[in-house]
Amino acid sequence: MASKARLTPGPSVITAADLASCDREPIHVPGAIQPHGLLLVADAASLMVVAGAGELEARLRQEWLGHPLSEVLGHDLAMVLDEVQPGPGGVLRLAGLHGTTETFDAALHRSGPFILVELEPASAETMSATETLLALDRAATAFERASGLTTLCDHAAVTFRQVTGFDRVMIYRFLDDGTGAVIAEARDPALPSFLNHRFPASDVPQQARRLYIRNRVRVIPDVHYTPAPLRSASPAMAELDMSDLTLRSVSPIHLQYMRNMGLDASASISIVQDGVLWGLIACHNRTPRGMSYEARAACRALAGGLARQIRAREEAETYRERLRLRSAEDAVLARLGRQGVTAEVMQDLSGDLMQMLGASGFLALMADGHATAGHVPDRQYWPGLAERVRQHGAQAPFRSHELARQHGPAQHFTAIGSGLLATPLPGTGAPDGMLLWFRAEKVELVNWAGNPHKGVGLVPGAVLTPRASFEDWHETVRGRSEPWSLEDVAAAARLRDGIADAYRQRELVRLNQELDAALRERDHLLLQKDYLMREVNHRVQNSLQLVSSYMALQANENDDARLTAYLSEARRRLAAVSLVHRRLYRDEQMETVDLGRYLEELCHDLAQSMGDGWARQMQVDLAPVLMSADRSIHVGLILTELVINASKYAYDGTEGPISIAVEQHGSRIRLVVADKGTGAVKPGKGFGSSMIEMLTSGLDGELEFASNHPGLRAIVMIPIDALA
Repeated sequence: MASKARLTPGPSVITAADLASCDREPIHVPGAIQPHGLLLVADAASLMVVAGAGELEARLRQEWLGHPLSEVLGHDLAMVLDEVQPGPGGVLRLAGLHGTTETFDAALHRSGPFILVELEPASAETMSATETLLALDRAATAFERASGLTTLCDHAAVTFRQVTGFDRVMIYRFLDDGTGAVIAEARDPALPSFLNHRFPASDVPQQARRLYIRNRVRVIPDVHYTPAPLRSASPAMAELDMSDLTLRSVSPIHLQYMRNMGLDASASISIVQDGVLWGLIACHNRTPRGMSYEARAACRALAGGLARQIRAREEAETYRERLRLRSAEDAVLARLGRQGVTAEVMQDLSGDLMQMLGASGFLALMADGHATAGHVPDRQYWPGLAERVRQHGAQAPFRSHELARQHGPAQHFTAIGSGLLATPLPGTGAPDGMLLWFRAEKVELVNWAGNPHKGVGLVPGAVLTPRASFEDWHETVRGRSEPWSLEDVAAAARLRDGIADAYRQRELVRLNQELDAALRERDHLLLQKDYLMREVNHRVQNSLQLVSSYMALQANENDDARLTAYLSEARRRLAAVSLVHRRLYRDEQMETVDLGRYLEELCHDLAQSMGDGWARQMQVDLAPVLMSADRSIHVGLILTELVINASKYAYDGTEGPISIAVEQHGSRIRLVVADKGTGAVKPGKGFGSSMIEMLTSGLDGELEFASNHPGLRAIVMIPIDALA
């Protein structure tokens, strides 16, 4: 930050090796201070002074080295040293310390095992606390009323010039590439302007930027000073960390830099946001000028308020941009959700997508084609661009505002595609699907304060000075586009995820529609099956009734008693089958039957077919058990045969008590038919007995006969495979 009028170098010289190592210079351990103040270094444990710098004997006390710190300062420090902590926030201020001919203000710091005491001449004129607060309040009010960032920085430059009294005050912002730009300025009209000028990143080395964050206000009252070295017998003083000292001597390279700018005094006030150096308030003066402690404190407070106001405006701008992008995203994604993620739909939306991110061209590579808007590279370059984006990975969108530097073929279309923001489209059915936004080349004329590319030509052994020219130097920058903001990148990522979600939703809708169609077809087939089953059961029922009627007619017309008995038994067996079919035809559930209810009705029908007296003789205890219809028919036939056998053999065709029970035991049922007649303990080998054994075996059951004292108990154990 400099004047273009005065370029005369000062007497100091720096070797080429010094300048080459500038970015590594340990400026936090200079081993010297600026001579307008004094420095005492005391051992923190013993509080004995072990080192000092400046004209201590002439301005403070003749004897100081090896003496107690309290004695040298004339102030008892035992009760206040606990307030002194390491770091810039642990400073203790003491006012009104008397030297030989002047009064000092002291600042106490900790640095490792040492207490550092800075002594500066007390200011002759100081503002009261009330005056200071009122001035700060006025400045804060002006900051708050600023309508935008530019106006805010303009107000800040004027305010800081009023507080510091320096000839020129500039708001200097660090850009993303490390360079600095002057975005606001207040100056004496006699001085040249650096407004809108750029400065190379090397003008403020990295270690200096770190110190600007730690030590927020830095003043050089006279750039022509001769450093006052640290005096001590201890070799440890060579590495004493002076990072937090206001009096710390600055790099000789920086002093020469200031002199080359034609300055006699400078000050820097840091603008820090959340521990990050946003910029500097750079103050220049053509004559030596210091800054009192009160003025430095006011500048520190004002800079903190300015940083908050800058952040508020940047966040407001970011918030407005996010709202705009979200609104555009919602409109695009809503349409994709309704119409599907296809090349045709993307073509209709391509103009909106291009404008949304401020691009000059847009390209969408889809599974079923592509969509374009604006100016995009020729088709021959698309595969290479897609491959470059895939190499970047799918986690975050690829972005570049100097594409030709990262992708060689882009040099053939820099005019329309110097900038690229792109993201793959995973999960959309297109392995090579991708969205690409292009920005055209933005030819930029950069005003530099001196040529930033000019090297220093030296013969071996020659002496070197820092950059001496700060004259206007213009540079035309090509091959770059407007940079993509973080909001642009976030919007592209959200679009990628939103399109994937829209695709999945559409696929889900399609699959659900196919499933619904399949379910409707299945329901239709089930209805047809149900109708056919009922029709078959109805016809079977009619057929069974017809057969039963024929048997009854045949029995009535036949005089053979034996044949009549056979026909009656056959009708009873037929009734067992017919009853199941009646229940299947009547009930909604056709696959399974309530075995207990079925057998109860079967017993009622058997009793009626055998004679009215049998209804009083039958005792039933039937548990409700679900069983498949086919197995239920077999169980019904077994029960029918057991009852017929009981009536025939136990009571010789006459009436007699019969008990019928069904019990469930785990996955099996037990059917018990017992009589109290005089028949055989075991049945014979007639048709009925053979049929019982065959049916039981077909159900994987077990048949057992036992005495009922008197009479016979028939026990059938059958697995319940009702749902099998």
